Amino acid sequence: MPEEVTDTRPPRTWIAPLISTVVTLPLAFFAWVFGGLSPMACDSCSEADSDRFDTSFDPAWTVLTLGLMLALITLVTSWALSRHRPPAALALAVLAPGVVFFAWVTFMALVDWP
Repeated sequence: MPEEVTDTRPPRTWIAPLISTVVTLPLAFFAWVFGGLSPMACDSCSEADSDRFDTSFDPAWTVLTLGLMLALITLVTSWALSRHRPPAALALAVLAPGVVFFAWVTFMALVDWP
């Protein structure tokens, strides 16, 4: 008589990473696009305002880019851990959109807007 195989993993551990993906990727996309288009805010600025904006924009863009990459790494890690460590995957899935939001707020705070 064949032995019955029982699966001890919690069911549906993929739901949290899926919801996080559906939320995080569009947020990250719009943050990246808006951040990339934001230098146009200073097209009609004076020379002094433009220099001040450019000086603050470069480090802010770096912070935004690194924050979005960190969010992507967090999201991929939540998918990777969803089978083996569901509690950690859930925490990372919840954290990923928060990382995008934090990166966006930091970007907005660092730029010296005209």
